[in-house]
Amino acid sequence: MLEYVVRVSSSAAHLPREDQLAWKIAEFAAGRQPFDAAASEIACCRIVDNAAVALAALARPPVACARAQALAHLRPGGATLIGLSGKTTVDCAWAAWANATAVRELDFHDTFLAADYAHPGDTIPPLIAVAQQCGRTGADLLRGILVAYEVHVALAKSICLHRYRVDHVAHVAPAAVAGIGALLGLPATVIYQAVNQAVHLAFSTRQSRKGEISSWKASAPAHAGKLAVEAVDRAMRGGTAPSPIYEGEDSVIAWMLDGPDAHYTVRLPAPGEAPRGILETYGRAHSAEYQAQAIIDLAIEMSGQVDLARVREVVLHTSHHTHSVIGSGSNDPQKADPDASRETLDHSIMYILAVALEDGAWHHERSYAPERAHRPSTVALWRKVRTVEDLDWTRRYHDPDPGRRAFGGRLEIVLDDGSVVSGEKAAADAHPNGASPWWWDDYVGKFDRLALPLVGPQERDRFIDLAGRLAGLTPEEVRGLNPGVAGGTVPAVGETNGIFDWPAAG
Repeated sequence: MLEYVVRVSSSAAHLPREDQLAWKIAEFAAGRQPFDAAASEIACCRIVDNAAVALAALARPPVACARAQALAHLRPGGATLIGLSGKTTVDCAWAAWANATAVRELDFHDTFLAADYAHPGDTIPPLIAVAQQCGRTGADLLRGILVAYEVHVALAKSICLHRYRVDHVAHVAPAAVAGIGALLGLPATVIYQAVNQAVHLAFSTRQSRKGEISSWKASAPAHAGKLAVEAVDRAMRGGTAPSPIYEGEDSVIAWMLDGPDAHYTVRLPAPGEAPRGILETYGRAHSAEYQAQAIIDLAIEMSGQVDLARVREVVLHTSHHTHSVIGSGSNDPQKADPDASRETLDHSIMYILAVALEDGAWHHERSYAPERAHRPSTVALWRKVRTVEDLDWTRRYHDPDPGRRAFGGRLEIVLDDGSVVSGEKAAADAHPNGASPWWWDDYVGKFDRLALPLVGPQERDRFIDLAGRLAGLTPEEVRGLNPGVAGGTVPAVGETNGIFDWPAAG
């Protein structure tokens, strides 16, 4: 790995392009790195994972809304939409938008946690869309996915966004640009300009994940992916962008992050070194914010050990990130509100613990149903749950050794007689460090649970076959990488039209 120190530079210093982080990303993306076999297999797994959770979300309003917008931009020979027949194609930027919204909606695909949060699978929909429209092979797409993951993981390890209330999609955009540049085989000069533009436009606040969380939570990374497609298109046509985008004295580090005296160390593979960052990422067995994954597994294990009617208090000792993002340390009253949106509830570990302890299970729909959130016994237990930051769990969360990182906590259930029932779990069972790490068969099983009833066995087998042999796919086979639902019809958004499908005058 090569290390790059990134710091603010004055305009008078005229920082050379070759010393800028955007150039280092572009240079890496333009290289022709070899494929790593294990990383390639996980890339196939993540295509299956994305499709599974997207199909399960097709009927949800944010997904239907994004799909309706995309269908207002039909394009012969364009990209396909998840759930629809491959005969219906739209402009690849809008396919990226609709498909990524579907992937993100249920908070159910992959994650990477380090200095910042990341869902690197957000980069796959724009890459598939561009590959389909531009007639690229499966090997091209695989290269793009591995490069996008590498850049995303490198940025999440090095540059913290959430401390300054910047949403994590600021890392999605440059990662997607790098992946698109790699799959298209673009020169570093073009990728560099697109990275500059994408970063310039992708910075937004974390209000999208705060308070009453809205449908934009799913759309924000989709918007970053669409933005990446448009940035690459503009750069390919000769457009230039603000630079240095990270190091400039009026740019993101100086004014939106740690300030003019800050410096970061970003690590990317050396020439000839295979990108393997995807192997540090992890999938999800449960539809909830990743920091709840190990806690859900722990609550399910402990659910039969106590009489919940006797509970005086439930205390989760956990990391700063878990406490402050989804715990009581967030100071979000909405996380204790039975009328809160699903998007809010899947970011409330207090709610999640109450339901998982009562049910001894977790379901992506039933666990969030309004009647479930309003059950009196659940509300009573919910009110008794709080989180506490534990410095040891925070240290373990940031351990530089991936094999020792921990994203769980210690759960203490205090009963009415003062006795305590406790348990702890460092990593979710499905995590690479967990009790039963997920691989190909686990992701296929997840697809079958979520999507087989929608697509039917023939379409399921066709799609799983294509995803499993990604590196050898022809351009025509790449066009089949988004599975369709049986009968070819998907839920509509309703009767309301938008600007894009406004009736023509006259």
